[in-house]
Order: sequence, then C-alpha cells, then structure tokens
Amino acid sequence: MQNLIEIRWHGRGGQGAKTASLLLADAAFNTGKYIQGFPEYGPERMGAPITAYNRISTKPITIHSNIYEPDYVVVVDDTLLESVDVASGLKTSGAIVINTTKDNEYLKEVLKNYDGSIYKIDARKISIEALGKYFPNTPMLAAIVKVSGIMTDEEFLNDMVGSFKHKFAKKPEVIEGNMKALEMALKEVEKVK
Repeated sequence: MQNLIEIRWHGRGGQGAKTASLLLADAAFNTGKYIQGFPEYGPERMGAPITAYNRISTKPITIHSNIYEPDYVVVVDDTLLESVDVASGLKTSGAIVINTTKDNEYLKEVLKNYDGSIYKIDARKISIEALGKYFPNTPMLAAIVKVSGIMTDEEFLNDMVGSFKHKFAKKPEVIEGNMKALEMALKEVEKVK
C-alpha cells in the first residue's frame, strides 16, 4: 500500500455510500492505519446524487479537504455515469469500480476520457441473493477493498464480522447475509480494462 490512498464515492441518497465509506474507514483503522471517512453534504434527499470520501494512510493525515484527485472512485449507481463526471481528477494509476450490468463497450465509451483501470460488479444481484433486498453498499465496500488492496481479504472479513455485530446488535439475523454479500463481492468484481 502506498502512503496515502484517497477514495471518492458516488451514489444516490439512501444507497449507503456514506455508510460504506465510514465502514471502510473503521476497517482500515482497525488494521492500524490512519483514516478519514466523511460525506459531502448539500441539499441531499433520497435519490439525489451524493459524494463521500476516504483517506487511508500508513502515516498521520494532515489534509482536511474534499478529494479532487482520488486514487480510486466507487460508483454505487451507474445512472450517475451520464450525469456526473465520476472520473474527474481520477488518477490513471488507480481505478474506478462501478455497480453495473452494462456491457464493457458502454463503460469504455461513457468513460472515454479516463485511461485507467475500470472494474465492474453486479451489486444488485449479489445483494438480492445474499440479503433478499437491494443494498448495494455492502458489495461495493468489498469490491473497493479487493481492487485497492487496502487490506487483505482475511483482515477485511474478520473486521467486518465485528463491525456488523455492533452495527446490527438489534438485528443479528442480518449479519450472515451481509457477510455472504462481502464474500461474494470479493470473488465477483471483474476488470473491464
């Protein structure tokens, strides 16, 4: 892992992009890294585009601003590809990870101004299969961990068991499904280019 990794999340209000960025920050912190996880708020409402951010480092972080040149971008909702410049400032040495079932040619065309790596995952399919409902943030969280290499799969899964036990203390029946969604996503994220 390089000294500082910056991640920008694009989603819609209610899809859990903010929650996923905070869970990633917690997981990275628990592996001994310095972290920041924060949303950018405006007049958000359910379904409106939102942005969240992560900084993860092996050294103390002294930057306190939004992220304009991320190493990685996570797109939780592929409808944003045509309305938001999700690849803006994205370093070509990094990658973009998209929740989509769109074909590879469409993705290359819509992201034609981005020359770095593109990954995709069907977070809807994984979520429905593992959880019985559509919660794209859980599979997207695993996908960005896999693509970025912030931590090992084992470190990530071990930490998430503890996080989910705390987060879902009053709904322990959902822990198993969330863990299954993470495990599936780690295996199913695929490189487009």
